[in-house]
Amino acid sequence: MQAITIFCGSRPGRDEVYSQAAYALGQEAAKAGLRVIYGGGSSGLMGAVAEGALAEGGKVTGVIPYSLKEKELAHDRLTELITVHTMHERKAQMYDQGDAFIALPGGIGTLEEFMEILTWHAIGAHAKPCGILNTNGYYDPMYDLLRHMTEEAFVTKETADRILLEDEPAKLIQQLQHQEGEPYV
Repeated sequence: MQAITIFCGSRPGRDEVYSQAAYALGQEAAKAGLRVIYGGGSSGLMGAVAEGALAEGGKVTGVIPYSLKEKELAHDRLTELITVHTMHERKAQMYDQGDAFIALPGGIGTLEEFMEILTWHAIGAHAKPCGILNTNGYYDPMYDLLRHMTEEAFVTKETADRILLEDEPAKLIQQLQHQEGEPYV
């Protein structure tokens, strides 16, 4: 694994623990030699992830649509900033460049981006590892919903089991690296 795509909020959330975990995840990705691919913003959890990776000398690629460049305050110290025309192009770039995916806390955009990746994973379009950094139990309700979907036979157990859920950044990075290369179930 050479690069990890991270989906997260452009806002910091109401508890500083979210920004701290995002920063730590960026640090851990850089320490593991992984290039960080993310939404390109300098605010919220996006900015924290980028700053954490950059602080450890990591490489960071941001992908941001022209329409959000000012709104999300495009980060000006990245290794690379790719500007695209649409959100669809943003997601395609982030997918193509990532060898694994992580969702951090965020809003509806974060949820939509990660769910699309999980959908592609579930239908066999890719076998790239998918993980969730469950800071402060943020994703507990979603994970409960996924289990309910499995119990109601709308999601297979194999698909649900392939989603890594972890609350410690270093452990999540290690688990994703361990899962790399496993065949799609």
